[in-house]
Amino acid sequence: MAVTPTPPRTGGRTRRVPDRHHRGVTRWIVLALVTVAALVMLVPFAFMLLNAFKSPGDYSTNGPLSWPTEFYTTGLRTYWEQVDFPVKLWNSILISGSVAVLAVVVSLLSAYALGIGRVRGRLWIIGLFLLANMLPQEALIYPLYHFAKEAGLYNTRLAVIIIFTVIQAAFGTYLLASVLSTFPRPLLEAAALDGAGKWRILWRVVLPNVRPTISVLLVFFFIWTWNEFLIPLVMLIDNQTQTIPVALASLQGDRLMDAPTTNAGALLSLLPAILFFLVFQRTLARGITAGADK
Repeated sequence: MAVTPTPPRTGGRTRRVPDRHHRGVTRWIVLALVTVAALVMLVPFAFMLLNAFKSPGDYSTNGPLSWPTEFYTTGLRTYWEQVDFPVKLWNSILISGSVAVLAVVVSLLSAYALGIGRVRGRLWIIGLFLLANMLPQEALIYPLYHFAKEAGLYNTRLAVIIIFTVIQAAFGTYLLASVLSTFPRPLLEAAALDGAGKWRILWRVVLPNVRPTISVLLVFFFIWTWNEFLIPLVMLIDNQTQTIPVALASLQGDRLMDAPTTNAGALLSLLPAILFFLVFQRTLARGITAGADK
């Protein structure tokens, strides 16, 4: 027979223990504010979706806030054919995927040396990586352009991959070095006593413990590189090497812009990034939760 525990008494009175469903109105106020903020952030996407299937005549007559009078798909076809979308999509996937993988590898190796190897002057080096992340791309664009020209890499996807690998790895090194600086030393010493070398310690001991953080960096690096515009605009001048953001900007002329086609292109360009995020959403949430638990 189950025994119901007696609630604790305080001063002769039964004290009610609040559960997670009765924590006051503050919890619901915060939830309502977060919901409102999420809806506000979705407003631009709603306008984009609304105008992506609207004809230019309908857009000019009724404005951007009206409901489409017909399901207009010519804008999607025009964007697909005008910018050669499959080529731009492949370029974006190739560049973003390569940068995400390479930047994670470089970040892990650099952070392993700085966070666990205890390199002399590590704090200054980590501070230098942090400072590099604060530099605007406008200040870097001319040196990068000159480097690409001198190295014969201008107008190649490899140039953009190298540049963004270094940029993203600077942030990844700073983050992972901070994480690895608190790595348990007895665990490393035990692995060393068992005869494990530095490389084996890295792949068998360190990597499994920081895999959630690396997964988060991999997702972030892909999305950040996917959305980059300025450096690909300067470095990639050929239609066969340009990425999706650059192709989307090509729809806007000096004095004329086809708003429905631009919205249709923005919608089509956004779908791969959203799909990638949804596929790795659980990985991202698991990595953030694991970092919070540690």
